[in-house]
This record gives sequence, C-alpha cells and structure tokens, in this order.
Amino acid sequence: MKLSKRFPLNALRVFEAAARLGSFTRAGDELGMTQTAVSYQIKLLEETVGEPLFLRRPRQIELTEAGEQLAPKVTEAFAMLQDAMASISGDAETTLLIHSTPTFASQWLARHLGSFQLKHPNIAVRLATSASIIDFAREPSDIAIRSGLGTWPGLRAHLLMKVNFTPMLSPALAATIGGVHEPADLLKLRIIDAGDPWWIQWFEEAGVPDPGLQGRPRSRLGAQSFEASAALAGQGVAVLTPEFYAEELASGRLIQPFDILSSDGSDYWIAYPENRRHTPRIRAFRDWILAEFGRPLE
Repeated sequence: MKLSKRFPLNALRVFEAAARLGSFTRAGDELGMTQTAVSYQIKLLEETVGEPLFLRRPRQIELTEAGEQLAPKVTEAFAMLQDAMASISGDAETTLLIHSTPTFASQWLARHLGSFQLKHPNIAVRLATSASIIDFAREPSDIAIRSGLGTWPGLRAHLLMKVNFTPMLSPALAATIGGVHEPADLLKLRIIDAGDPWWIQWFEEAGVPDPGLQGRPRSRLGAQSFEASAALAGQGVAVLTPEFYAEELASGRLIQPFDILSSDGSDYWIAYPENRRHTPRIRAFRDWILAEFGRPLE
C-alpha cells in the first residue's frame, strides 16, 4: 500500500470516522455529510491508495487488511494534529475523557483526582463509569480503567493494583449471630451476591468446599461499590476488595472477619490505544496515576 505525495486530507478524515464507527451512515451523521458524500470520499481515497479499504456488505462495512493497517495510523495522525492546533492556538483547556469501572471511580479515582488537576490545570477531566468494556474504536475515550488480565489487542496497558477479595460485613450484623468466628458462620447471614463466583472461590480456599449457595437469592447490584453500601447498611455480607475500604475498616463501620484473601488473577489496569500513546494529555494522566500507585512505566 503506497500513498501518493498529495493525498486527500478530507477523504482521510471521512475514512477515520467510518473506520471508527463501522458505518458510512454514522460517519456522515458525525461529519454532517450525506452517505453518498461519504462513499465518494472513501472511493477517492481507495483510488489514491490503489486498493479497497472496506468490504461492502448488506447493511454493514468491514475494513480490509489494507484498511486495518491504515486506520490506527490515521487516528493517531488526527489526534496529533488536534493537539498541535490546540497548543498553537493557545487553548487554555483540553479535555481528557476517562472511562472507569464504577467501583474504582468511586473508591479511588474520585478521592485522588484533585491532585492530578492541581498538577495539570489546563486539562479538564470528564469521567464516565460503566461495568462494560468500552470499544475505543466506536466510543469517544482517551483512557480506560479496566479490571482484567491486561491483554487487550491494540491497547497499551499498565498494571495499577492487584485485586484481592474477602468477606466484609457490619459489626452490628455480625452481632446478630453472636459474632463470626469461622467461615461457615457467614452462611447464617444473607450473602450479597450469592451468584458472584468470588464467593465459591473464597469459601473453598477457606475450607468450606460446598457452601450451598445455589439456592440462595441472586441480587447482583452491578458494582462492588453498591454491594459495599448494602453491607454498610447491615443488609448482608459482601465479598469486597479491602484496599478500597481501608477507611471503613479503620473506623469500624465494616469488619473483615478473616485474613484469607483470594484472587482470580483479574487486576486493575490503565489502558489506552497504542497509536495514541504520545498524546500529551494521555501521557500526563498515565504518568500521574502510575506514580500514585508507585508503579514504574514499563
């Protein structure tokens, strides 16, 4: 694939939107163009490149091998142009969009983000939370805070913190059964949520291989932070990550009855597109958060 020295910049802009959104129609909506105009610009670029960039199928498009090679480079180039224009025009503020899991956002990020903004007052932070994994190619985002193994194609990921889990509950709830003295005592109480696979793993490692959770009510609340709120209210026992609830444990609002910590290998990572690793606002946030966790830049 070889581009001529004078390639159509507008066609590249249309190509970037279509590749990111996976649709000529959606690209047109974003750019204020008709679908016919989008198709014309893509065809113009394909003629310049000398080979097709999309496979046209009924009601959908798909990048060809050449399109897959070109798309991330074009995305990075436009990001660099945008940053360059912002710096030249003297824009006082640039926006960093972060997607995070609800628990990490509420239990860590919201408590520490102020120090980042003090160091970088020209960067406005927008924070979006979701339990689902976002697709950088289809959703606007600069950085994601994810729970997982750290292996996502096309993304650069850096480990933030190891994730352990163990049961926690309010002391008042523990008192209703005369205290929690051994792991099996937890089964005398309501389990939040009995369908969470963390429970099966923890009980097995605690010496209770068959806790009989199958018949218990499922009450998936969607995020660990919500389950912690229910535990604080005395509504049951939640399996939580102690690092997120140090204040609640220190104040006695929650208790951790056992030192047994489990892990399923899924940890917290900061992730961003490999082709945007040089974007200044992404670099600034990455360096700051890794320093906060005492992690080296790998």
